Amino acid sequence: MTVSLVSAQDSISVLFIGNSYTYVNDLPGMLSNLATNLGKEITIDSKTNGGATFQTHVNDPLTYTKIHSKPWDVVVIQGQSQEPSFPDAQVNNNTLPFAVQLSDSIWANNTCSNVMYYMTWGRQNGDPQWVGINTFEKMNTRLYNAYMRMADSSDRSMVSPVGAVWAYVRANHPSINLYNPDESHPSAEGTYLAACTFYTSLFQQSPVGATFHAGLNATTAGILQQAAATVILDSLAHFNLRPADEATLAGFSMVQTGATITLTNESSRAMTYTWLFGDGQSATTENAQYTFTSNGVYTVSLVASSACNSDTVSLQVAVGGTLSLTDLDFASVEMRTKEEFIEISSKESGYLMEVFGTDGKQLMKEQVLGTESVLVPRNQMVQLVKLTAPKGMVRIVRCF
Repeated sequence: MTVSLVSAQDSISVLFIGNSYTYVNDLPGMLSNLATNLGKEITIDSKTNGGATFQTHVNDPLTYTKIHSKPWDVVVIQGQSQEPSFPDAQVNNNTLPFAVQLSDSIWANNTCSNVMYYMTWGRQNGDPQWVGINTFEKMNTRLYNAYMRMADSSDRSMVSPVGAVWAYVRANHPSINLYNPDESHPSAEGTYLAACTFYTSLFQQSPVGATFHAGLNATTAGILQQAAATVILDSLAHFNLRPADEATLAGFSMVQTGATITLTNESSRAMTYTWLFGDGQSATTENAQYTFTSNGVYTVSLVASSACNSDTVSLQVAVGGTLSLTDLDFASVEMRTKEEFIEISSKESGYLMEVFGTDGKQLMKEQVLGTESVLVPRNQMVQLVKLTAPKGMVRIVRCF
C-alpha cells in the first residue's frame, strides 16, 4: 500500500501510556502545541508512572481506565527506558509478552484504534550494565530492533521512531544536546525532537515551518523539525505509519510454480478477504491457490476489509515466463520470472536498467545490460524496472 501524505487526518485523539520519558518536559503538551500551530486538531491524554514497564501498565487498573475512557484513534505505548535493550531471553520473557498483551487490550476496547510504539533512545554514553549496551550506538541499536520486533509481534503496529531521529541528530548536529544532566532523560531539545517525531508519525506530514519552538531558538527548532521529516517521510512503510483511519492493512506473499500461484494472507487486522486474479476470477478465502489457464501478465490483488476500512495491495504475475515488453525498441531485452528472481538480459548492448522497490527507493542503480543475466531477488519487493534504450526511449515494467 502506498501511504498518501494528502489523506492524513487533520483531527486525531491520542493516549500516551508510558513513564518519565513521556512526562518530563510534558511531551504530550508540547506535541499538542506543535500540532495546533500546524493547523491540526489533537486531543491528548496520558497515563505515566515513573519507571513504569509494560508489565507495570498491564497490572495497573488505572491504565485500563484511561484506555476505556474513549475510542482512541492512537494509543502510544512505551516501555521502561532500559528494558527493551536487555538480552533477548530477558526481553522475550519480561517485555514482549506484556507489550503484546497491552496492545490486545487496546484493540479490545476499540477495534479501530491504532497502537503506536514509542521507540526510545540510548543513554548518552550507553548503559554499563552489560557489554551489549555500553555505548550509545549499541544501546540505541538494540532499542531500535526491539521496538520494531514488538510492533511486528503486535500485528504490525505503528512505530514512532524517536530513537532513530535521535541518532540522526547526534550524528549530524552533535552540538545540540538532547539529554538532561542524568544522561538519560530528554532535555528541552530532546523532548521537542520527540514532539516533532510524533507529529510526523501521527500525521505523515512534515513539521518543518512550525513557529511553535517550545522556547528553543528558531535555528535549533528548525534543525529538529527537519530531522524528523528526513528520517520518517521516506520510510513510512518501514515504520508501518499510515493515517489513523486506515487501521486495516492488506498484505500477502506469493509463491509461483509455473501457472499456479499460492497466496498467503499477511494482512493486519482484517475480517474478510477478496482475491482478484486479474483474469475475471476471484476468491473469498483467507489464503488462496489459483492456476491460470493462459499465458500473460496478470495483476493479482487482495482486498482486506474490516469494520474500520478496506485496503488493497497488488502484485503482477507473469505466466508463460516472459514479462511484457511490446515496444520494438526493447525487443532484444528479455525479462523472465523465476520463483526467487527476476532474470533480465539483453541480446544487444546499450540498454540501461534501474530497479525500484514498493517504497519508491532505488534498489539497483543504473547499469548496462548484456547477454549475461542480471538477477533481481523477488524478496526485495521490487515494484518496477526502468529500462532506457540506446535511442533514449524509456519503458517502465511493473513486476509486482
